[in-house]
Amino acid sequence: MLACDRPRRKLRSRVPESSAPTAPLNYKIGNERLIKVTENASRKLNSLLEKQGRGATGALRVAVIGGGCSGLQYKMDLVDGPANRDIMVQSSNVRVVVDPKSALFVSGSLLDYSDDLQKGGFKVTNPNAVAHCSCGESFAA
Repeated sequence: MLACDRPRRKLRSRVPESSAPTAPLNYKIGNERLIKVTENASRKLNSLLEKQGRGATGALRVAVIGGGCSGLQYKMDLVDGPANRDIMVQSSNVRVVVDPKSALFVSGSLLDYSDDLQKGGFKVTNPNAVAHCSCGESFAA
């Protein structure tokens, strides 16, 4: 049988992803025992979220990833909101989202912001960190 002699199969139409029903997000609400944001950090974060057009619904994602001199480092991103399985904390009028694995490392942390010329930026004070590198960018827990 030649390829052109084979019976043709009907293709099933696929429902476009945009019209498929979306499942509700499954995230937890945490409290400031997980992570607390200072007023300085809150002002800066709200300003950044407004600039990106994410004012009312946006959040700061804090994650802990492998890397740096001491083995672990923080990764921070501005996001539209929580993802599945995240923990969302409202602190100082800012929403912070943390994935469950990172939550083990950041529990009890304080997020601050400084305009200092040399050591400025966001700084996490983490009571779980047992070692820091000299640059202050990574930690060990």
